[in-house]
This record gives sequence, structure tokens and C-alpha cells, in this order.
Amino acid sequence: MTDPNAIQPSALDQLPDRDPEETAEWQASLDAVAREAGPHRAAYLMRRTLERAEAGGIALPKLLETDYVNTIPTAAEPAMPGDPEMEARITAWNRWNAAAMVTRGAKHGVGGHIATFASAAWLYETGFNHFFRGKEGDGSGDQLYIQGHASPGIYARAFLDGRLTEAHLDNFRQEAGGNGLPSYPHPRRLPWLWEFPTVSMGLGPLSAIYQARFNRYLTARGIKDVSDSHVWAFLGDGEMDEPESTAALALAAREELDNLTFVINCNLQRLDGPVRANFKIVQELEAQFRGAGWNVIKTLWGSAWDELFALDTTGALVRRLREVPDAQVQTYQTRDAAYIREDFFGKDPALAEMARLLSDDKILECFHLSRGGHEASKVYAAYRAAVAHKGAPTVILAQTVKGHTLGQGFASKNANHQMKKLTVDEFKAMRDRLDLPIKDSDFVDGVVPYGHPGADSPEVRYLQERRAALGGPAPARRTHALAPLPAPAEKAFAAFDKGSGSQNVATTMAFVRLVKDLVRDKETGRRWVPIVPDEARTFGMESLFPSLGIYSPKGQTYEPVDRDQLMYYKEAKNGQILNEGITEAGSMAEFIAASTAYATHGEAMIPFYIFYSMFGWQRTADQMWQLGDQLGRGFLVGATAGRTTLTGEGLQHADGHSPVIAATNPAALTYDPAFAYEIAVIVREGLRRMYGEARPGEDQNVFYYLTVYNEPLPQPAKPQGLGIDEGIVKGLYRFNTAESAGLSVPANAPRIQLLGSGTAIHWALQAQKLLAEEWGVAADVWSATSWGELRRDAMEADEALLRGEERVPYVRQALQGAEGPVLAVSDYMRQVPDQIAQWVEQDWSSLGADGFGLSDTREAARRHFGVDAPSIAVAALAQLARRGEVKATAVKEAREKYGL
Repeated sequence: MTDPNAIQPSALDQLPDRDPEETAEWQASLDAVAREAGPHRAAYLMRRTLERAEAGGIALPKLLETDYVNTIPTAAEPAMPGDPEMEARITAWNRWNAAAMVTRGAKHGVGGHIATFASAAWLYETGFNHFFRGKEGDGSGDQLYIQGHASPGIYARAFLDGRLTEAHLDNFRQEAGGNGLPSYPHPRRLPWLWEFPTVSMGLGPLSAIYQARFNRYLTARGIKDVSDSHVWAFLGDGEMDEPESTAALALAAREELDNLTFVINCNLQRLDGPVRANFKIVQELEAQFRGAGWNVIKTLWGSAWDELFALDTTGALVRRLREVPDAQVQTYQTRDAAYIREDFFGKDPALAEMARLLSDDKILECFHLSRGGHEASKVYAAYRAAVAHKGAPTVILAQTVKGHTLGQGFASKNANHQMKKLTVDEFKAMRDRLDLPIKDSDFVDGVVPYGHPGADSPEVRYLQERRAALGGPAPARRTHALAPLPAPAEKAFAAFDKGSGSQNVATTMAFVRLVKDLVRDKETGRRWVPIVPDEARTFGMESLFPSLGIYSPKGQTYEPVDRDQLMYYKEAKNGQILNEGITEAGSMAEFIAASTAYATHGEAMIPFYIFYSMFGWQRTADQMWQLGDQLGRGFLVGATAGRTTLTGEGLQHADGHSPVIAATNPAALTYDPAFAYEIAVIVREGLRRMYGEARPGEDQNVFYYLTVYNEPLPQPAKPQGLGIDEGIVKGLYRFNTAESAGLSVPANAPRIQLLGSGTAIHWALQAQKLLAEEWGVAADVWSATSWGELRRDAMEADEALLRGEERVPYVRQALQGAEGPVLAVSDYMRQVPDQIAQWVEQDWSSLGADGFGLSDTREAARRHFGVDAPSIAVAALAQLARRGEVKATAVKEAREKYGL
């Protein structure tokens, strides 16, 4: 059995020792220090030696954890610019109004959060006064990802600045009247203020990383120089539990995104209790970020601790701080000096001796109030070091007290996240604590007043002067008056009108071919942003590698293995393709950054993100909501779509439900095109709607979701006739009739309408032939390009009817006069076509691939789900038999004939 205390072999054992005697001397020295001065002194010397080695560029593993003290000691802090006293008064007003807003709203039962901003007030105020660049200066300004639960504090500052009124604050979380404030950062609800939705925890940090990366991409490609923009992400320590929060840390370090700073508010509390009750979240995060390659700055203790550290001649204080778990630190925040003397200082004789030199007031000041995140000078030093650091992103771990300044009834209490109000007496105590000129008589009928020093007060003038010097208000979202992008040449779209002849082409390939032509357009081609999660070859996109290049900030530092091939793997600093690797979440975050560049940077970009449809909405639907909330524009393409089309891959790859999930998103326009020419029409319309001339009342802030298939099939020519393009865009048009298809049917034959979407239309066409040739039934085949848009239009018609306006849904108009019942079929669950059933006047029935997927051939899978051509024919006969238009025996005969 191996001795667990024995020194284990390491990588160094693989290297020859050129001087064993010198090695032995170093080891003996370490043993002597440990023996004479103690193991803590030996550990201290080792850490300092490793730090010196790291600073000198000696190749050694980096330290992943440092002592539980500030990275920047007080003596090394830069002088604080500006007027600290004025900034303290501004912060006091913001604290007051944030708490007042939530408390007043609590009377209406709308909720709100007080404690988060109370802990983070100085983290924001220092940035607003000295660092965050606005959009009225040069460039695009900085991008601020505000912690969602801190929104009352941001509203309070906008109120002080004159951007919001008391009426706005009184309508916090009450938006129905049209003058309210959304609960959290929601660009769709308050588009002039908020840029980034962040309260779906974990998505903010992930998006911030990819926003910083996309900024570099824009600059490298020569679209716009945004190298002066800095991305600031304000996060909670509890939020870092979300896997998305840390999913892209390595990417940020690998690509040296020194235009990015995370500020993690380490108040040691989650929503309902400690973040790491028995451990230390700061140390854990430090190790995680250092291991990923980030620059880490810890801002833990306020200046009141300087005296204690000066007395710590043995290192006992630093050791004790390192070993006390977070939940106990939280307990100290709520206990008296006697308890702290016994429990914290009493564990070590050296600390007990130190405590005898400290008054009770000093102990309480340190343990109740003095945190690095509550002192402007400490925060300023950390921010300045972060923006000055080059070659890596920075994370600032700022320790605070949740509920700071709200009183002992709030500070560090487990329940404070759910505490929505303060009493009048608590407000009066807070007023005295913050030294605000608010009189007792201002509390009318027990209602807490808002506080404002006056529009021309020194505080407001200072605030506005600081923002003017930094480029205007922040946060702020700007909708730039961009000229519509010119439409690409019609030739690119018309190329699909003739069909593919005898050549079999999958609709995935048709889409890629269309994009390949569009990126060559002289006017708009450079604005396309192809995004793919390491499946480019699956989707036939390798032909784009040599011509567009794959973006990499390093370029290509190697000779690719396929360099002698026509479609070799080409990386470039100005590459256009974003090949994200196996990360759908990262790809979506990149898509969101690109899709909102029209607002963030005043540059309209056209992202298309192509992915396995099964791994889109199912895996990252929350980010699709974020995309809609952020008013993003672009094309999401679910490739290898459908439940039966991806041969052999089985359940985990078989998408039978993405259009159902997509239908829940109001910003998503979902299309399931069957043919290449339909794709061309939809993309052309999407470019017009999102980037061209908007029609009156038309919302440009939408995105398109297209499902395309990997089944090579003949692509027919575009049918001739009026209204085909309109039908494709609106969601339904008649592809053919039994007669126009050249089928022989009796003049008085029973007739049925077959509606198919995507690849299912091919089964409907086969069924059309079976019905005519073997059962004497005439079937008309319709292409349902978008069940979702048909439903959206019908719902709008219903809403118009409630307003007294007569409007007929498009689906009813299109099917008006169509004889016989309707049978709808898709390669998705029946719920997809059933979206429109209530607006169809004809008898309705549907077929779909409900249930789990399975591995088999396409034919076997379709027979299993009952959506192949014979199944459609039998279902059609059954529907007609119920109407008495064919004999019931025909259904039985057909089942037997086709082996169903």
C-alpha cells in the first residue's frame, strides 16, 4: 500500500538533476526555516519565491491561490482623483432612493430587491465617476453588464441625473400603464437605458466574454475600430455557481481579452443563504480564474484593517482569515465584540494578545463595516489596475456586506434577499447613518419620501460633469440612425428559381450555397458573420474556409495538415467565420453580440448561426430569450432538422420539437422551408425586414429561425403564378393540384388538401400520387413554410376583432374554397401543425413524429411514426371515409396493402 504521506513523484522527477548538491542545500534551507520559524514562515517564503519566479518569467506553474488579503496593499494605492466627499453624498442619495423605491412598491405587492445594491453601491459609483465611458464621446463607449438585482440603484442614479422622474420610480415593476420601469435590465422594455439583459443568471458573464471578443473581431476585420471599448460585467458570487458563468473563462484568457473586466460582488450570500458556508468563495474563485489564465485582483478589506495587519508580526491574523469559513464571517457581521474576541481572536495566543490592544469599537468597525468593496479608494485602485493590465482579462473579487448601510436588521441576514422593505424607523436610522437632509415631517402618512438635492445642486452638477467628461450618460442604449443596407443583387436569389434538375440537393446545402453567394456581395458581403459550433464540414461549409478565413487573433501560426487541398483549413486575424468549437452556448453568445452590433456599435452586422437543430432551442432556449430581449437581428439555422431525417443518429439527435419551443418566443419568426427557392425568398425578405426599409408599423427587432434538412432530394422549380412569394413569407401557398401534377383523377373524385412543411412535403407528394393512382382521390398539396407565422397572423386577426376591426386570418383566406378536408403533416410532433387548427374552416387532421426518436433508416423511422407516404394516404382515406366520401372498406384495404 502506498504511504499517503510519502512525497509522490512529479514531472520534475523526469528531469536530470544537474547539481544534486545544490538541490539538497535548497531543501535543507527549507527544512531549517520550518524547524526554526515554523511551517507558516516556510510556506510564506515559498510563496514569495514562486511569485518572484512568475514575475521574472521563469516557467513554473502559477500560484492559484494567494493569502486572504488585498492584492493591492494600502501603501500601493494610487491617489483618488475627484472629490471623494461629493461622491459619498451622491452614493448616499442613491442608496436612499433605491431602498425607497422598492419599499414604496412593496405596498402594491410587486416585490424588488434592496440588499444587493446596498452591498455594491461603491462598485458602481466609482465606475460611473471615473471609468465607464459613454456613447457620446469617440467610439462606442464601454459596455456595462449590470447585475440584475442591483437595478434599483441604477434607476436611483438616473433619477438623480434627471433621466428619470418620481413618477418613473413610483412605477417600478408596474409597466402596464406605459410609464413604468422593468424589474431588471430589459432592453426591450426600456430600450434607451438598458443594453444587456442579465438577470437570467450565468448568461451575463458568458455574453460579456463574447461581447469583448466580438469587439476584437470588429476591429480586426476593419468594420469599426472599437479597441477603446471596455466590457464591464458586474456579477454576484452566488451567480458564479451557474455553469455558463465560467464556461468561457479559458477563451477569454486564450485570446488575451484585456478589454474585459469581471467585477464579482463577493457578499458571501446567495439568494437564501451563504454561497460557500464551510469554505471560502473568494479563494475558490481566485483559483478558478487564475487557473484559466486571468489576472486576479482581490479587494477584501477596508482601511480600518490596516492597523490590525500592522500588528500581525507573526502572520497569525492572515492565517486565521484564511481558515475561517464564509458562514462564520457572516456570523461575525451580526454579533457583538465579545463574541468576536472569543471566537475569532481567541483561537490563537498571538491573536488574543492582539485583541487586547483593540477597542470594542475598533473590532466592530472592522468586522461589521470595513470591506474593500465599500471604500471608493480601494475600488478605484482595483479598477485602475484592471484597465492597465495587458495580455489577459481581469477579475476583481470585491468583498462586501449584503445589506450594507440598511441596518443590523438587514446586513448579512440569510433572508435579506427576500426582504422587500424597511420600516419608517429603519429609514430614519438609515437617514442619520447616511447624513441626509431629510426631515421627519417628510414622511407623510408613513410613506417614505424620495430624496433629491436639487437639479442645480453641487451633487448633481458634479455627477453630470463627471459623466460629460467620460462621454455622456451610462448605462445608455443608442439606436443609431443607420441607413438601410442595400439589398443584395437579385441574381443570388433567382439562381434557385429553376430548381436543381436531376441533381439531388439537401436544403442545408442550398442555404450554404445562398450564403456563399451573398458574402460575395460588394455592398453587404463583409457584414455577414458566419457562426458555427465545430460542424462546418457537416453542413458543407468547408468551401468557405479559404475564401473567408476562420477568425483567430493569432492568425495561423502553423501549417495546416490539408494545406495542399483546395478547401484547406485557413485561420486569419481578419477571418470572417467564427468557428466556436463544441459550444452551442458560446455560439449563441457570439450571435447575440453580432446581432446587436447595430445598437452597441452603430454597425449593422448579419449573423447566421448554423447548428444541429436538436442542439439549438432545446439546449440554449434561454439565450434565445436573451436574444429577443436584447433586440437582436439575424438568422438562426437549425440544420439536419426533423425527427426522421438524420439517418441512424437516434434519439439525442432527432429534433421533433424545436419549432414548438421557437413558437414561444415572440421575437422569433420560424420557417420550415421545403425547397431551395423558398429559402431564397425567406432570406431575401429577412434581409429586407431586419436591415432594409421597414414598412409602417413593422418591427425590425426580430430574428429568423429556419429549419433545413440534410436529405438530398430534387429541388423543383419555383411555381409560376401570383402570390407565391407572399405565400412563402406568410406561411402557406398551394404548390400544386392533382391536375397540375399530371395525375389522372375522375372529374367527381373526392378531394383532400395535404399541407406539408419541410421535408414532409415530399411524402405528401408521394401520397398525392398513391391517392390518385390507386384510390381515385384528388389531393392538392400545399407548402406550409411557417406554421408559426400563420398562427401569429391569425392571433393578430383575433385581437383586431376585439377592437371592432374585421380581418380574416391569412390561413383562412388562402384555403378559402379549397375542397374537402385538410390533412397536415410535418417531420415534427403534431403540435407544430396543430398551431393553426382552430382557424382552418375545413375538417382538420394532422400527422407528426411524436415521441422519442430512434436509430434506423429514414424509411423505417417514417413508417414507425406513421408519416411516410402510405401512412399519409391511409390517413387521408380515413378522413374522407368519416365524411362518407370513400367507402370505409377502402381504409382497411389500404392498411393491408401498405402493411400498416
